[in-house]
Amino acid sequence: MLVLLFLIPLLLLGFYAFQAIKTLTQKRWIRLAYLVFCGAILLDFFTRLIVFKRTEAMEGSKAYSFGLVLTIAAAQLVLVIFMFGEDIVRFIKALFAKRTKSTKPLHLPSRRKFISQLALGLAAIPFSSMLYGMFKGKYDFRVLSYELEFDDLPEAFDGYKITQVSDIHCGSFDNREKVAYGVDLIKEQNSDAIVFTGDLVNNLSNELEDWKDLLGSISAPDGVFSVLGNHDYGDYYRWDNEADKKENFAQIKKLQTEMGWDLLLNENRKIERDGQYLNIVGVENWGNGRFPKYGDEDKAAGDLTAEDFKILLSHDPSHWHEKIQNDNRNYQLTLSGHTHGMQFGVEIPGVEKWSPVKYRYKYWAGVYKVHGRYINVNRGFGYLGYPGRVGIWPEISVIRLKKKNTSGS
Repeated sequence: MLVLLFLIPLLLLGFYAFQAIKTLTQKRWIRLAYLVFCGAILLDFFTRLIVFKRTEAMEGSKAYSFGLVLTIAAAQLVLVIFMFGEDIVRFIKALFAKRTKSTKPLHLPSRRKFISQLALGLAAIPFSSMLYGMFKGKYDFRVLSYELEFDDLPEAFDGYKITQVSDIHCGSFDNREKVAYGVDLIKEQNSDAIVFTGDLVNNLSNELEDWKDLLGSISAPDGVFSVLGNHDYGDYYRWDNEADKKENFAQIKKLQTEMGWDLLLNENRKIERDGQYLNIVGVENWGNGRFPKYGDEDKAAGDLTAEDFKILLSHDPSHWHEKIQNDNRNYQLTLSGHTHGMQFGVEIPGVEKWSPVKYRYKYWAGVYKVHGRYINVNRGFGYLGYPGRVGIWPEISVIRLKKKNTSGS
């Protein structure tokens, strides 16, 4: 049943898009080549989908098969939008002709070749973009730097630099050289502290085996602090028994410790300079809606007060939206991830930032300020599902804390 829910809409989309090919050319081999190409991609994907189990992840060749289906569907959708618009015009013209010549049967005018050519040219944009995203864009790491001012930042931490990484999803990686380049970029920032805001794996602790040494090479003078994301609990995997799930979760935590990362499980850490403190508060995952709510900010903060300067690590930005931005404890800065920016969108710095994920999350990428408090939503270091990125590139956030000058000079 699930297979049919995917297959029927894709077949209808492909059939409608095929009408543009028929309008463009009378050559049977071109039409046949289109049908064979699309059919082979669909057959490969649905063969995999039929035998797909929840105990598997959408990784490797399965992810590329899924990505190709999305790529073709995106291109076909552009074709269909143009053709549907033209078909509406054709239908209106036919009705008008029928009204003026009532004795004749309703006859739709032929499709115009120009419209099909235009639609096909525009369809090439998402097609080529999504192919680029799969083979190049997913490792096109970007370092995004921000300078944030605070009235209550302790003077000893003026200029303090933090590098944030999120959503590594190491089970999806397939190119060690490219990932190593991204890790080197993290190291090159020479930050005082490095924080990781969740989703280290897709489901299983053994995904870390090939990447533990590389990720464990990341270090900073004040430490590497991490929290868990929704994928780190193994909740999306069909376990044979609860004991296996608990063992997997224990391994996730153990491996981070072995990597030298300080995993915060509803806890906080103090960083001291010249008798002043900056507090790193880390909560377990808390997400709105269907996402698990393991996070406990009250427990994590302990005896910290509103006057203490706090940086909260919370994987899901909906936690900030629902609970943190108005919390009386005054979390001055929250660092999140989770959304990936949907791995697809358009960003023109200072002009436009758009992704379909904005209709699900109010705070979905970059820095936001509400009531004098900040959140940075990292776009993610890795990828999940669609094995690529288009327009929303993998991100390393670098945040410099500044003491706001209130002297008036």
